[in-house]
Amino acid sequence: MFTSIAIIGRPNVGKSTLFNKLTKSRQAIVSDFSGLTKDRNYGYISFGDQKSLIIDTGGIAQDDSILKEDIAEQAWIAAEESNLIIFLLDGSQNLNKEDLDILTRLRKLNKNFITVLNKVDKKSESIVKEDLNNKGLNNIFEISAEHSINLIDLRAYIKTSLPTEKYQAPEGKKIAVLGRPNAGKSTFINKFIKEDRLIVSEIAGTTIDAISIPFSVNDSDFIFIDTAGIRKGYRNAHKIEYFSYVRAMHSVEECDVVIFICDSKEGLVDQDLKIINMICEMGKPVVIALNKMDLLTKKEKDDMYDSKRAQSNFVADFIKVEISGIKGTGLKRLFRVTNNVIERAQNKYTTASLNRLLNKFTSQSAPPSVSGRQLKLKHIHFGGINPTTLIIHSNQDKKIPQNYRKYLENSFRSSLKLQSIQLKLIFRKSENPFEKKVNKLTERQIKKRQRMMKHVKKKK
Repeated sequence: MFTSIAIIGRPNVGKSTLFNKLTKSRQAIVSDFSGLTKDRNYGYISFGDQKSLIIDTGGIAQDDSILKEDIAEQAWIAAEESNLIIFLLDGSQNLNKEDLDILTRLRKLNKNFITVLNKVDKKSESIVKEDLNNKGLNNIFEISAEHSINLIDLRAYIKTSLPTEKYQAPEGKKIAVLGRPNAGKSTFINKFIKEDRLIVSEIAGTTIDAISIPFSVNDSDFIFIDTAGIRKGYRNAHKIEYFSYVRAMHSVEECDVVIFICDSKEGLVDQDLKIINMICEMGKPVVIALNKMDLLTKKEKDDMYDSKRAQSNFVADFIKVEISGIKGTGLKRLFRVTNNVIERAQNKYTTASLNRLLNKFTSQSAPPSVSGRQLKLKHIHFGGINPTTLIIHSNQDKKIPQNYRKYLENSFRSSLKLQSIQLKLIFRKSENPFEKKVNKLTERQIKKRQRMMKHVKKKK
């Protein structure tokens, strides 16, 4: 049975801090900034060999903003999905109308919930506990999520309150979705999984955390990771945007492939190329999805493909797929391409097959001379994935001409079908097996040598 726990409460009561402590991770961004968490964030809490899903939700606030309404609705969806709800309040403040409204609706759900007072380490004159007792809530946990006070008791109570069936955390191929703000990442994921799982808004930057969404296709398990849009100048921006960038890069480290969503109305801009380059430096495969293609005329499409950035050699190495996230066109092809790239990126090549290719390439274009010595490429072997690494042993390792390196890289990329996959060639200087070997003469050989030397001297 699927067992899950939702953490709900008004903004800035410490839900994300508690989520990180219970999951023993840093998946949720934590800040003093109110209303930071917007979408549901999933993680896992472990009790020995038993795991349960735990959901961090956005703060439920009374606000006329459409975005705040969406955030609250996402939180209540998580609460309805869960077996257990943690109702988190700020223990340093008195009850307010938002807390009471949440409690009223929570009781109507007829779900098992735990009332938890956070921030009890702060000195205050709050009478929140007495107010809760008057509302009929007697079993109240007092904790400090930030300083891990009473978290052991809370974990023990959570364990006893969950169904006894074990839950296995979903496993699958991880697909990170990256791009600039408002490129359509969340729209694409919602359309693909056919569920309004992520908040979609015309306001750029709605997603600020990395959200994991498990799904299955043809009995194979996958996980989409929706990441925050990386803005230009993120390093000097508000710390929340910087941490969102860090979280996005952490998602790239964990994933098997990156789908880079590009807003085709704006075409490939410098910021897109910078993000793609950062992904490449981390060694991950990249598939470029040109989103919002339904909004372009034929001339605008031609202009986009004819632009200098789209024609550059750097971009030419990646597979590009035209899609429309809002209409759902091109999504099946994008997924087929992405799944194929994952499989090819995880291939391990035999030494024999690589050496056959190396001999073929060197016979087609002989290695040049380096510092007056003929370059000899002796053998090659597989070195690892992400990036696909090939190690070539030769009589030179540092002075190999760049054009010949590029020739070998392009040849292996073409033959091994590594389009969209990072390839790294490492040259290592082969050691002469006799270079450090010192032949020691036996005593008999030394005497024989001395007799021969005397004979030579007599002849002179």
